[in-house]
Amino acid sequence: MSLFSRRPTDPRVAADPHRLPPGQVLTEKWPVLHYGSVPKYPDLTDWRLRITGAVERPLTLSFDELKSMPSIDVPCDIHCVTTWSRFDNVFTGVSLSALLEAAGTKPEARYVVFRCAQGFTTSIPMEVAREKTSAVVWAHDGAPLAPEHGYPLRALVPDRYFWKSAKWLEGIEAVEHDELGFWERNGYNNSADPWLEERYW
Repeated sequence: MSLFSRRPTDPRVAADPHRLPPGQVLTEKWPVLHYGSVPKYPDLTDWRLRITGAVERPLTLSFDELKSMPSIDVPCDIHCVTTWSRFDNVFTGVSLSALLEAAGTKPEARYVVFRCAQGFTTSIPMEVAREKTSAVVWAHDGAPLAPEHGYPLRALVPDRYFWKSAKWLEGIEAVEHDELGFWERNGYNNSADPWLEERYW
């Protein structure tokens, strides 16, 4: 049996064909795609999320401190640049907008850079970061993220191709000028809008 099917047999697609972006195929599975090894976090005692850059109040949060903040559930579909989509996910975490507000972003901050384990980065415009579905998340469908899907924390940006939802998140930096990340420097489109098929430069 193929992982993907290009036939719109799923009733959700049949009921609303505009739910599936152009060029995408639906899967019930969650394919694992990344470059390099999966980071290991056997103990979160020393783990911290740092919010830095053009902010009034730089923050350093332990995992427990982050989880003590008001949490949200984000129902969403996810769309990968490699053409698979997965419907009806529910992620749990903290609103990215709430974190930026707590840090007090300065007026000159126009982009957010996600800084992750092993030196990986990606960025999104500030207006995307402030969308109500943008978040940092630690659970998927009621269970902690699996290591290969970003445990203990990943970004969530459902309105962009899923590499913008960076795994193994360790830092959020508000910046004035955009910074191309690993995948963008290697040919991926920095805007990454799945509805416009902004896959590659």
